[in-house]
Amino acid sequence: MTRGEGTQTKVHYKGKNDDFLVFIDDSEAYKKWKNDKSIPLAHFISRFTIFLTHKQGTQGTFDTASKSTLDAEFDTENVDEAITKILTGGTIQTSEVSSAGSSDHDPPTTEQVTDNHVPQQTSGRQGATNDSMSSMRTH
Repeated sequence: MTRGEGTQTKVHYKGKNDDFLVFIDDSEAYKKWKNDKSIPLAHFISRFTIFLTHKQGTQGTFDTASKSTLDAEFDTENVDEAITKILTGGTIQTSEVSSAGSSDHDPPTTEQVTDNHVPQQTSGRQGATNDSMSSMRTH
C-alpha cells in the first residue's frame, strides 16, 4: 500500500432526525469492543467527533454535530456517551481510499481542491466606467 492509500472505516447510525457517523481507526479493536466494553474507545478512535450527513446516509457533506443535536437524538450532550450509542446501534462500513483516483462519491481531497482553478481577484474598480466622461468635458 502506497502513501495516501488505505481503508476508511466508519460507523453509520440512522437516527430519528438525522444520520450520524463516527470514524474508526482500528476496525478489529472495534469488533473486540462490541463484545468487551472494558476496551477503551481511544484504542480504536483517534478523533472523538460525531458527524452529521443531513439524511444523506454515509455520503454527502459531513458537519460536526452540535450539543443540542446530540441532546435531541441521544438524550445527552456528552460526546463520549453519544459515540458509545452510535457504536452500539450503528452499522460498520469500510471503504478503500486512494489519493490517486477517487470515485465521484468520494469527498474531495486537499489535493483535488487546491488543483481547481480559482479566479484571481483583480485590484481596482470593476463594472461599468463613466463612458460619457461628462465631468471631464469643458464647457
